[in-house]
Amino acid sequence: MSAPDPIPALMLRDVCWGPRGQPDILHGLNFVIPQGQIVAICGANGAGKSSLLRLIYRYQPPRSGTVALMGRDIWLMDGREAARIVAVVLQEQPSDFALTAHQIVALGRLPHRRRWGAGLAAAGEADMAIIDAALARMDLADKATRPFGTLSGGEKQRVMVARALAQEPQVIVLDEPTNHLDIRHQLELLALLRGLGLTVIATLHDLSLAAEFAERLLLLHQGRLLADGPPETALSEASIAAAFDVQARLERPGPAPRFSFHL
Repeated sequence: MSAPDPIPALMLRDVCWGPRGQPDILHGLNFVIPQGQIVAICGANGAGKSSLLRLIYRYQPPRSGTVALMGRDIWLMDGREAARIVAVVLQEQPSDFALTAHQIVALGRLPHRRRWGAGLAAAGEADMAIIDAALARMDLADKATRPFGTLSGGEKQRVMVARALAQEPQVIVLDEPTNHLDIRHQLELLALLRGLGLTVIATLHDLSLAAEFAERLLLLHQGRLLADGPPETALSEASIAAAFDVQARLERPGPAPRFSFHL
């Protein structure tokens, strides 16, 4: 007897969403993401990328349809259970935390505590080892005792990624993770994400970077899925023209295509 198909990390079925009392922003989204896949979500400003991410990490429920995480409707889980499966790194970085980088990363362990009320002081040896490993992996060991508010934008971004890693999720969701990073740290971060063995879903503005990073690319246009596939097929001259209202010319074909753009 053949083995059953593996449970997908994420599945959206006929999903629509819009703000209360307003028209839908996302329309009839259907896709399945297998465990371990590296996915980039691209599209013009206002295409619905951040709204889609908020559905995936259980910030807002769909107006209709189902969002399933590891085979279960995410809204039938409680928040702590969902947080043990999916971690999120957002563009907006808090700047007024009176906490050190180490304490920020330690927040990633909270979903694993038996009680929500168990604070940072309840971290045991195993938690501390995970926190320290996450800081080291993001090259932040020497910044651990620094107040978060004193760090540069790139350092803050890496702290928030380290917090997500400390969460030990199966799925990590990132909204423009390369913002605030210099070229070296952009490449290092994307290489790190590819090597985690996790399902990684990230929005990226830079199409060339997205094509080099992702196995699969979802291209949104006006809240609808315009293209879905490996970068070399999803990023065609026609799909880019439709999504961004520009003329695109393919300069380098292949798994990591390069384009030039014209109005």
